[in-house]
Amino acid sequence: MAAVAATAAAKGNGGGGGRAGAGDASGTRKKKGPGPLATAYLVIYNVVMTAGWLVIAVGLVRAYLAKGSYHSLYYSIEKPLKFFQTGALLEILHCAIGIVPSSVVLTSFQVMSRVFLIWAVTHSVKESEDSVLLFVIAWTITEIIRYSFYTFSLLNHLPYLIKWARYTLFIVLYPMGVSGELLTIYAALPFVRQAGLYSISLPNKYNFSFDYYAFLILIMISYIPIFPQLYFHMIHQRRKILSHTEEHKKFE
Repeated sequence: MAAVAATAAAKGNGGGGGRAGAGDASGTRKKKGPGPLATAYLVIYNVVMTAGWLVIAVGLVRAYLAKGSYHSLYYSIEKPLKFFQTGALLEILHCAIGIVPSSVVLTSFQVMSRVFLIWAVTHSVKESEDSVLLFVIAWTITEIIRYSFYTFSLLNHLPYLIKWARYTLFIVLYPMGVSGELLTIYAALPFVRQAGLYSISLPNKYNFSFDYYAFLILIMISYIPIFPQLYFHMIHQRRKILSHTEEHKKFE
């Protein structure tokens, strides 16, 4: 999710790592990019997503200034948050058709887990308001930087400040986002279990069952192997890419 995730994370959370956009192809190795039409589409997509997350950021700030408190801030940005995070499902398609060089499996996990989180877990936002704000703030800052990074990379004009922010602020933002996500899921478990939220029980005409409560627990467990891998991948990328940039500056 946050491993915004690296990521988002993965990609992306992850979250970081790479998800939609130019991916992390702006590193030291040159990779063949998408064609002109795909590039134009990805630029538009990333500009729209950057603007969307900026709207969310402004909404949070305005609501806080108006209320003078962080309580109930989530409701001031709930609709745009759900809209733009759900829109990120397109990033799975981007990977599947090959216009973005990222793992379909990893990207799917990052995007789908976040979508599940905002559409289901936040039903219990009153019980987990602090943790919800924790991951929302982390997501917002991370996504503004990430989508800006991808936009400028696609245009072959990446400012050093954005590159530095992309490969530095995640050090704090990814753990912050993951902590908020896990605490929010944990706080929502009693509600999910009691309400049977999004669960499908037998018997039914499709002979199919789904336990959303168990699914959320599996999501939490999945952070154990996935998040450290994504996080340390981004640490490695940071050393490689920023050191390469510094070396390049010395020769200019």
